[in-house]
Amino acid sequence: MSSTGENGAAEPEQLAFIRETVRRAKPRTWRGAKRAEHLPVARVVVDKGVLTIDKFFDYEVPAAMAEDAKPGVRVRVRFGARVVRGQREGGELHDGFIVARLEKSDFPGPLAPLAQVLSPEPVLTPQLLQLCRTVADRYAGTLADVLQLAVPPRHAKAEAEPSPPPRPRPPAPAPGGWQRYPAGPDFLAALAGGGAPRAVWAALPGPGWPYEIARAVASTLSSGRGALVVLPDGRSVARVDQALTELLGEGMHVALEADLGPRERYRRWLAVSRGSVHAVVGTRATMFAPVRDLGLVVVWSDGDNSHSDPRAPHPHVREVALLRAAEEGAAVLLGGHAVTVEGAQLVSTGWARPLVADRETVRQVAPRARTVTDQDQHRDAAAQAARLPSVAWEAAREALAAGHPVLIQVPRRGYVPRLACGRCRTPARCRRCEGPLEAPSADASLCCAWCGEAENDWHCAECGSFRLRAQVVGARRTAEELGKAFPRIPVRTSGRDAVLATVPDEPSLVISTPGAEPLVEGGSGYGAALLLDGWALLSRPDLRAGEEALRLWLAAAALVRPSAEGGTVVVVAEPSARPVQALVRWDPLGHAGLERDERAQLHFPPVSRMASVSGSPAAVADLLGLIRLPEGADVLGPVPVPALRGQEQERALLRVPPGQGAALAAALKAAQIARIALRTPEAVRVRVDPTDIG
Repeated sequence: MSSTGENGAAEPEQLAFIRETVRRAKPRTWRGAKRAEHLPVARVVVDKGVLTIDKFFDYEVPAAMAEDAKPGVRVRVRFGARVVRGQREGGELHDGFIVARLEKSDFPGPLAPLAQVLSPEPVLTPQLLQLCRTVADRYAGTLADVLQLAVPPRHAKAEAEPSPPPRPRPPAPAPGGWQRYPAGPDFLAALAGGGAPRAVWAALPGPGWPYEIARAVASTLSSGRGALVVLPDGRSVARVDQALTELLGEGMHVALEADLGPRERYRRWLAVSRGSVHAVVGTRATMFAPVRDLGLVVVWSDGDNSHSDPRAPHPHVREVALLRAAEEGAAVLLGGHAVTVEGAQLVSTGWARPLVADRETVRQVAPRARTVTDQDQHRDAAAQAARLPSVAWEAAREALAAGHPVLIQVPRRGYVPRLACGRCRTPARCRRCEGPLEAPSADASLCCAWCGEAENDWHCAECGSFRLRAQVVGARRTAEELGKAFPRIPVRTSGRDAVLATVPDEPSLVISTPGAEPLVEGGSGYGAALLLDGWALLSRPDLRAGEEALRLWLAAAALVRPSAEGGTVVVVAEPSARPVQALVRWDPLGHAGLERDERAQLHFPPVSRMASVSGSPAAVADLLGLIRLPEGADVLGPVPVPALRGQEQERALLRVPPGQGAALAAALKAAQIARIALRTPEAVRVRVDPTDIG
């Protein structure tokens, strides 16, 4: 090797090689080592997410590890060791967590010793372990998979840093913006008094909701308990983070975001685990943050798809929040400008109370909403250049003349309906199950995407037309057309390629895809919002199409000035559509209740529980042949789904009555284990409570 004097780059290279070698070095086997005298057995959950081994394993604790091998710490163990001369030897090294120390094991044979205690820091608390086990059982997954979502990777330098001492608890705050809701002050008083109220909150439009969340958190902290706030994206986290800092000062809470970097994120997570901080805000993974003495769980915009984890076993933040609140006796606040059908179900059963403003308050703070059909647009000569009806064009012109920006929301790429009526754009649906109809190919007959039933004699139930259509215009083309229609007005775009955080309060056209709408600097709001191509959102082939369209519309409309200040929202969609009427009246809870009642008649979630099974036709048929479904279960399909890398794919929906969800998850897990035991090569993707069943 070259010396440092001969080659200045050699020493860093050698050091990097040494570090990598040390990092990969295997720990000693501890064969023949003296075992711990007190509680010599460690029960371990091994980080190996295989359904057939979803259980705890016992290991012997060497005396040298007895002090550090506490419940909750990370360890490394040998898995699959063989018995040689009465001792366990060999096996692959895997990480895991100690869940308990025992006097003796139930296993009759010799135990393998722990290979290494990776860190003496206890990171898996009994409450977190129980929550992860409950989530794994609900979603037919493994405990190891859920633990990977719940416990962040270790960072040694962050772990070596001490966490600051906890700050004194704040006093109970004044109600502030909660006074606009009749039950708002009582909700805060219950939190400050140590109670556990449960509410579904239909937030008023405007910039006030982060501060209302902050006051709910402060009320909970004043009672000596902790609070947890989960939001769908980093922009929302930043807004609540700022509101909490303004209300409570620095050091009273932490924000957990993916873009913090592993060291900083783990450092903040440890501050929560060690009890230095009792309030946490963050995105999806924050749901598992080990907040001590949890008193409040807040989920904002629980209908956002970001709350559903793409990693197995695909838990949803809302469901984890409800499970955690039930286990730890915490209050629940499901909030958003829109209300999900699941929220309406909680209200209808009495599990939660509605937290809404009275109609007079809504009228004072909401913008004026107007409807225009795009059939009117086609008949409107003034709108041809800009693809805008005259009503929308006038609203934009007046807002620009008043010196305010105008928001134009265009459905994002991917919101393409399968089929809709060519005249009135009512979604084409199956007469048997109300699923969306589709045409697999140009020469194929219509069939249902849910149950597979053929439809050879379709006509629109609303207008009687036999014509079908499917088209949408994107954000880029809209920006070009509007730029020509409003010369000398700046045009800004916010979407997948670049999301704007804010725009100045000056005349401009802001073209945005749903969910990427920037805020207006100063919190003053847009002068107008134009919601284009509403039929494209409403016609999505999914059970939640109307609910999702209303959520996206309300989120955009909430950024517009009140009607008293000239704020106007124009939606280009069929005026009689239920989500459009809910937008005009600003009645998200009423819309969710009607959707819930309609789904109850069809026996669809949330009134029932459902799971989807997808894979190759042979694999799906194999699992359906092995599964032993609970009594009253229905199988919808299987039906073809869009191919993955050219491979033919099918999906079946499994539906069970209320109270049978746990039995369905257990049956799915047992069928998957049976397929593994039979060495079935093709995998099947299982999702319990899928967010998209269209």
